[in-house]
Amino acid sequence: MTMPDFSFEAALLAQDLSCIAGVDEVGRGPLAGPVTAAAVVLDPARLPEGLNDSKALSPKRREGLLQAIIDSAAVSVAHASVEEIDSLNILRASHLAMERAVAGLPRQPDHVLIDGNLIPRGLQLPATAIVKGDARSLSIAAASIVAKITRDKIMWDLAQQFPGYGWETNAGYPSKSHRLALQDLGLTPHHRRSFKPVHNILYQHKNVSD
Repeated sequence: MTMPDFSFEAALLAQDLSCIAGVDEVGRGPLAGPVTAAAVVLDPARLPEGLNDSKALSPKRREGLLQAIIDSAAVSVAHASVEEIDSLNILRASHLAMERAVAGLPRQPDHVLIDGNLIPRGLQLPATAIVKGDARSLSIAAASIVAKITRDKIMWDLAQQFPGYGWETNAGYPSKSHRLALQDLGLTPHHRRSFKPVHNILYQHKNVSD
C-alpha cells in the first residue's frame, strides 16, 4: 500500500511559496447530518509520523494523529448544513464547506491542495485538485483525519438526541439498520430530504396522510 507523502507540498514550497493547505471533506454519502471539511497547513519541520488517509487508519490511531496534527499544524474545520445540502446539492454544499474551512485558517494559503477532481468555484486562490488526494498528499491526509473525527463526533452527539438510527456507529450513512429505522421511526430534522431514500419515505408518508 502506498502512503501519502510531502512531494506535492515540497514542489510548491520550492517555488518560494510558504503556506500550503490540504483540504478534504467527509460526509457526502450519508442520509443525515452536515458535510464537514477541514483545511490543514502542515509545518514541514514537524510532520506527524504515520499520517495516512483516515479510511486506512483505526479509530485509535486517528485520535492519536488528530492530537499530533493540532499540536503542530494550522487547522480549520467548517460545515455545510442539511438545509444547505438540500437547497444547493451535495457537491456544491461540500465545496462550500471546503471554502469555509480554507477561509477559517489563521493565514490565507499561497496554494490549496484539494481532494478530488474539482476545485470549488468559490475558492479564489491558486489550487490543485488531486484525485485520491487523501492517499497521496500528507496535508490532505491530515485534513481527512480532522474532518472525519469532527463529523463522527457530531453524529455521535446527534445520536444521543435521536436514538434508534445508529448514528453513533453508522455516522448517518445508509446502513441497513439506518434504512430500517427510517421506515419505522420516520424522519428527523437532520435527514437530507433531497437524498432518494429519505425523499421516498417522505413521499410515502405524504401519500398515506393525504
